[in-house]
Amino acid sequence: MILSLLGQRARGSSICSSEAARAVFSADSWRADMEATRQAARRLVAAGKIDMLQRGAVVDPSSAKGPVRLRLR
Repeated sequence: MILSLLGQRARGSSICSSEAARAVFSADSWRADMEATRQAARRLVAAGKIDMLQRGAVVDPSSAKGPVRLRLR
């Protein structure tokens, strides 16, 4: 879902990880499933497909705390 959402955006644009969670999980559970979304994002970062951002800067997914944005690499 992360790659699908990013593919619909202009190159260089980012999405909030919660957008992917809301697209996959129910309206009642997406917040509880955010860790699964972040795990998927971390796998995509490790595979070299996306960057994880905070305040516009690329961050290490293992140390990122709080809201993150995702963009295609």
